[in-house]
Amino acid sequence: MSTTTQPMQLTPLAPTISTLTGRSTTTDRAPARTPATAAAAASAAASDGATATATAGARTGASTRDPVRIAARLSPLLGLGISIALVWWGLQTGVLQSLENLQAFITSLGAWGPVAFLIASTASVIFPIVPGGLLVIAGPVLFGPVEGTVYNFVAVSTGSLLNFLIARHVGLALIERIFPAKTVEKFLGWTRSNHFTRAFALAIALPVAPDDLLCYIAGTTRMRWRTFVLIILLCKPWALIAYGLGVSALILRYLPW
Repeated sequence: MSTTTQPMQLTPLAPTISTLTGRSTTTDRAPARTPATAAAAASAAASDGATATATAGARTGASTRDPVRIAARLSPLLGLGISIALVWWGLQTGVLQSLENLQAFITSLGAWGPVAFLIASTASVIFPIVPGGLLVIAGPVLFGPVEGTVYNFVAVSTGSLLNFLIARHVGLALIERIFPAKTVEKFLGWTRSNHFTRAFALAIALPVAPDDLLCYIAGTTRMRWRTFVLIILLCKPWALIAYGLGVSALILRYLPW
């Protein structure tokens, strides 16, 4: 009986070096950057930079052509011009020659005098065409200490409430277009404090802070409408009494009328 011997096939027991190391035996190399490739990359980078510069320039140009921003910047000059024209007219007609003449002229207007004052004062709180502080001083001078203070309170409170409502529905977009960006950012820092409500109430009670801007900013926070109304109604009269009555009393005392 013959036996045939078949050749034995040896299976490698040990893994290859590539299996152990997890690396391919072939080396991956990044393609060398030719001068043409480098030039193309530089051209692409320059194009991206030009695009970014053009975009920034377009945004800057759009902001400079913003009608609301332009109006906010020119409104103080407009208010100054209107004030100078009114003073010139008052001197020419004799209305500003004495306090009696001025008050007699306001009385001759009837109900239109208080209505015009309330509209102008409320509008100056919402949009700073004429500095609101001047009208607060003018109230007691034109209508007497009690009636003028009441008119100031009604007008300023109405404007403050409207500022809060406008900011609540529009947000910071309008505020940053009306007021300088640095001033807005400065008072926005107050909103990050847990004591913002207290600080806001104190600022409303004291005639030292920009109340108009603060009312706008308060509208962008989570402050409740009821809380805002209470702060305005309870704190605003003290600022109006201290500033409106105090400054107007000094003017009437030292103005040669």
